[in-house]
Amino acid sequence: MSALLGPWGLLVIAGLLEIVWALALKASDGFTRPWPTALTAIGAIASFFLLAQALRDLPAGTGYAVWTGIGALGVAILGVIWFGEAVNALKIAGVLLIVAGIAALKLA
Repeated sequence: MSALLGPWGLLVIAGLLEIVWALALKASDGFTRPWPTALTAIGAIASFFLLAQALRDLPAGTGYAVWTGIGALGVAILGVIWFGEAVNALKIAGVLLIVAGIAALKLA
């Protein structure tokens, strides 16, 4: 799979799976709901596995920062949409800084 997608492709998918497991973690209500709990576990394992594969070819600091950035960005946006979390100018600025950081790390 690594040869097909390349390390950056694996990293993006790992980051998207981080969004999945983090949102499922919220929905699990402290691991009291079985389906979101199962999705949390499966998503986390898959996300970590793909991150590990990507880090075979990428610097650890860059890979980890991009992975967490994708997750933070996705969870921040979807948290507002799905869970009605508060949004304000500072939160928007923070999300834009995350995007800028991810772009800078990709270009570095």
